[in-house]
Order: sequence, then C-alpha cells, then structure tokens
Amino acid sequence: MRSVASSIEVVSLSIGSTSDATNWLRSGGIEIVLLILGAVLFSRFATFIRDRVTGRIDAGFRGGDSLVRTEAAKHRHALAQVVTWVVLTVAYVLVAMEVLRRLGFQVTGLVAPAAVLGAALGFGAQRIVQDILAGFFLITERQYGFGDVVRIAVTGSSEHAEGTVEDVTLRITTLRNSDGEVITVPNGQIVKVTNLSKDWARAAIDVPVSSSADITTINELLHEVGTKAFADSRLNPLLLDEPTVMGVEDLTVDQMNIRMVARTLPGKQFEVGRELRVRVAAALRREGISREGIRETT
Repeated sequence: MRSVASSIEVVSLSIGSTSDATNWLRSGGIEIVLLILGAVLFSRFATFIRDRVTGRIDAGFRGGDSLVRTEAAKHRHALAQVVTWVVLTVAYVLVAMEVLRRLGFQVTGLVAPAAVLGAALGFGAQRIVQDILAGFFLITERQYGFGDVVRIAVTGSSEHAEGTVEDVTLRITTLRNSDGEVITVPNGQIVKVTNLSKDWARAAIDVPVSSSADITTINELLHEVGTKAFADSRLNPLLLDEPTVMGVEDLTVDQMNIRMVARTLPGKQFEVGRELRVRVAAALRREGISREGIRETT
C-alpha cells in the first residue's frame, strides 16, 4: 500500500510540475516571446522610419537646384541616425529588464549589484563614455554632418583621417576616403576637425613662372581664364563667383608664384582646381610663356 501511495504521490507531483510549467509557458513564456518579437518589430519600424527620413532628405538634395547638401540637411541626416540609435538602445534595455522580471529575477534586487558592477565598469568604460559625450557635442554643435568632407586629427596617430562622412553616431564617426577605404574614428579620440565642405570652399592654385616674365601679361591671361571658366556652362554651377587673381604670392631669384583663387560650392574645390589648372596650362602654352609646373595649394 505504501509503495502504491508513493507512486501516486510521485505521479501527482509530476503532473503538478508539468501543469505549472504549462501554465508558465502560457503566461510568462508567451509574454517573453511577445516582448522579444515586439523589440524586433520596433527595431524594424524605427529603422524604416529613419530610412524614410534620410531618403527624403537625399531626394530633396538630388531634386534641388543645389549640387550639395545644405548644412541643415546634413545636420538632420546625422540627427536622424543618432536619435534612432539612442531610441533602440533604450528600447532594448527596457525589454531586457522585463524579460528578466518574467524569468523570476527581482529587478529591484539587482540595483545594488548593478551599482557595484557599474562602478567597476565605469573605470574600464571611461573611453566609451568619453566617446558618447564627444559625439553629443559634435551633433549639437553641428561641427560636421553626413556628406561633409572632413580632415580629422586622431589622438595617438600621426596621420589624419580624411574622407567623406558616411555615418555619425554618439560613439563613432565613419569616413570613406578617396581610395574607397572606410575609416572608423571613435569620437572621444578626435582632437581637431577640419571641415572642407562647410558653407563654401576655396580652390587656390599657384602658377609658377619665370621671374623675368611680364607680370601684367600673366595677370591679364589668368583673369581671362577665370572669366571664361565662370562663363562655362559646366563650371558655372560649381562657382560662387568669378575666379580672381591675387597677385604674386612668392618670389625667388629664378621663379615667382602667382596665385589664382576661386570660391566654390562645398566639396567641389578639388574638381574646380583641377579644371582651372588645365585651363591655365593651356593658356600659358598658347602664349608661349615658359613655366615649371602648376601646383595646388592646401
């Protein structure tokens, strides 16, 4: 009789355990699945909204008269990426806390261990906090935005990171240089930023000629080149005003440099500079003026 009673008790406990597990799966288990599924769907939705916003900004850029993004458009593009990143981070943290609570962990009881763990991680995560704070000021101060051409001095590196900004978050800035390479720079390690496409840019070329050449003739020749370049239907949209001749920039015994300057749309100074050098070289060749080469100034 005792063995039969023991068997019945074991079966009852097994049935009770199975029933409890089934009830938990029907309540807490389903809630956990729904929370995770909701987090995934919310992530997709937030990313979709961000892509729609940035796509509309890009469509306005392509459909407008300007050949480059305005400063407001670049800032809105970067801000959309940062806001999405922050919202998703907060959502993931909240979902993780709710999942832990439904698994039986007392979230309030984790406050003290979390404080100790946070203090320990704080010493090791100082650079991450520094990156996030630096990124916050980069965005709010509008130092640069999506599509800007920048040159960044990085702590501990003798070489500058230069390229077009492709992504800006609170922690990192992603650039793509002229060789197509992607450069990732932590915001906290940025020492100096040179924005090469802020509002307007300048293309400056030095024209080296013999010191015995007639300065007046060369100035008139360069002025004519600038006038024709400004009247050119292909170059005119890139120029803010007619290129000007600044005069003699450098003088040695055998050579003098005459500087020519043109204000251009942001990021277009390199294209305009190359075109002006070609036109100046052709004009000097037609006039038979000797030269040693034309170089671009930075």
